[in-house]
Amino acid sequence: MAASAPSPAAARTGGFLAELWQDKTAAISLLVIVAIALMAIFAPLIAPHEPQFQSLTSRLTPPAWMPRGNWEHLFGTDNLGRDVLSRLIWGARATLTVGLLTSLLAATLGTLVGLWAGYAGGRTDAVLMRLVDIQISFPGILLILLVVGVVGAGIWTLILVLSVTNWMVYARLVRGIVSSTRAAPYVEAAEIVGCRPSRVIFRHILPNLISPLMTLLILEFTNIVLAEAAVSFLGFGVQPPATSWGLDVASGRDYLFIAWWVITFPGLAIVATVLSINLFANWLRVTTDPEEREKRFARAEAARRRRIERRARRRGVRS
Repeated sequence: MAASAPSPAAARTGGFLAELWQDKTAAISLLVIVAIALMAIFAPLIAPHEPQFQSLTSRLTPPAWMPRGNWEHLFGTDNLGRDVLSRLIWGARATLTVGLLTSLLAATLGTLVGLWAGYAGGRTDAVLMRLVDIQISFPGILLILLVVGVVGAGIWTLILVLSVTNWMVYARLVRGIVSSTRAAPYVEAAEIVGCRPSRVIFRHILPNLISPLMTLLILEFTNIVLAEAAVSFLGFGVQPPATSWGLDVASGRDYLFIAWWVITFPGLAIVATVLSINLFANWLRVTTDPEEREKRFARAEAARRRRIERRARRRGVRS
């Protein structure tokens, strides 16, 4: 009995994974991202201790591989005797939640505004883009201080404020692409046959924005992670007894020279997350852009021909 042919979706997935595996840096970056995401999802199962559990008799215990360290606290403890590894695992949940929800909210708002401005054009476009310019010129940290002063600090306040201060980049990107495709033949054809503006926007224009939007979303996610860390470091973000990587860095800054592990491991987690996402986003941008794919193919083909020529010259010298 002949084996059934793979489905188109399975074939695309296999091709995507095969192409990803050719770029080892992007593949390793994706593995790191998946590992951090799984760590955040399954934090209650894998964390060795409760993140808020304090033991003053064990405060500032060094990591297990150092003198006076023990394997009960692999990455040591902080100034209150809380397990650094457990807080690192649980902090991933708060940090990634803020980054994901903020990116989705900002992308949704910015995309809608950009679609409206780019498709409507004229005065509507001018008014909306001036609102974008005003929002960009307004200091983000000042807006955070104002909102926190009125509403109070917390994770949901942080998500709201960061969403309001990061939607403009999506609006500008979408508006530029929509303005350039507004007069495209397929858009004009859809309008001629009587399609409503909403159908033209969401059925014919929006699908062409998925690739650049996905790349921008991933890149902006790293900016949100860094912003969350900075705001929590200043004390206006995630509040105790909850934990996040930025809050852990803030709580350990006074012990940098006597207990470096309290601040180092959360900082390394931020660096690993941001670096991995940036490397994977760069690969994704090239992979989903036809022009970049052609350039990459041309470079690979040129390198292959140079290798063939070098081998041919070596054979000629030996003969």
